[in-house]
Amino acid sequence: MGQHLTAIYDTRVGEGLLRPDPEQRAVLSRMEALRERLEAPRKASLFSRFRKPAENGPMGLYLWGGVGRGKSMLMDLFYAHVAISEKRRVHFHAFMQEIQAALHEARKTGVDDAIKPVAEAISRDLRLLCFDEMQITDIADAMIVGRLFEKLFEAGVIVVTTSNRHPTDLYKDGLNRQLFLPFIALLEERLEVDQLDAMTDYRQDRLAGEQTYFTPVNAEARRAIDMIWRDLTQGKHEELLLEVKGREVHLPQYWAGMARAGFWDLCGKPLGPADYLALVGAVKLLVLEDVPCLDSSKFNEAKRFVTLIDALYEGHVRLIISAEAEPEKLYLEGAGSFEFERTASRLREMQGADWGEARVE
Repeated sequence: MGQHLTAIYDTRVGEGLLRPDPEQRAVLSRMEALRERLEAPRKASLFSRFRKPAENGPMGLYLWGGVGRGKSMLMDLFYAHVAISEKRRVHFHAFMQEIQAALHEARKTGVDDAIKPVAEAISRDLRLLCFDEMQITDIADAMIVGRLFEKLFEAGVIVVTTSNRHPTDLYKDGLNRQLFLPFIALLEERLEVDQLDAMTDYRQDRLAGEQTYFTPVNAEARRAIDMIWRDLTQGKHEELLLEVKGREVHLPQYWAGMARAGFWDLCGKPLGPADYLALVGAVKLLVLEDVPCLDSSKFNEAKRFVTLIDALYEGHVRLIISAEAEPEKLYLEGAGSFEFERTASRLREMQGADWGEARVE
């Protein structure tokens, strides 16, 4: 057993890497109990070679709370210090995409219950699953998560997940939500549901007073954004691919609800409102780089940019941006130039130090 999680937290506080918060420290104490269970020696048996028996007690932790309260940071600290190899950390949306693909392949074999072999394959390789940003927005996901998680829990898989919503608010107002209610009951029965009501929005605090709109696009702007990004993510990132109705929204860099992408990644491809709404569902802060000056020759790109900014604005997503010109000078001529004035105004408003605080979770 390594150093206690709260001791690691206290060390980081002492080094100035974190700010002390009793709510966060209390969560780590609960995570430590899960860590001890996972690291405890397991008795080998012929039975356990084929199926892991269900564990006693809670099968994990559901940590929910507002944006920027440190949920992902705590889960990452826990995950990094659980000394087992059979573990995985994944964004919940990406995980569900993998599950849908695996179910599709399983059905090709003619099995009566495609979820069973998919769940068995996961539980055969993993004892700990850590999910970032659990949310259900897709009817297809809503219809399978209940039985999938039931089988994972039966196989002894520990689940730790973060979410901006209490379980009872998942898939709220969704289609056929009554069919989803057993999954909510399962989460509340098998996971310890804990609200993180930390004192500070750490993400907002880091950006307070910081410049968030950089122009022109040059090496200086790039260096400044690099520094902000490293500070927000501690140098960690992964790719995130969102699939929406057969299209792909590719985020080259993603970590803990924050994403970094170029203008052409998001506006140079045939994406639409549904794609940008999926982006808003997965991201609380977006770094958007290299926005060019636009004209009638780039009408489609300009239209997508307007749609993207509208989605970010309505979703209260924090925006850090580098652009060739100030907002009012990005699109001066061509169809839609008058309507672009609203986009310019929103870009100005989104530069405010308190932007994103009003996001409704």
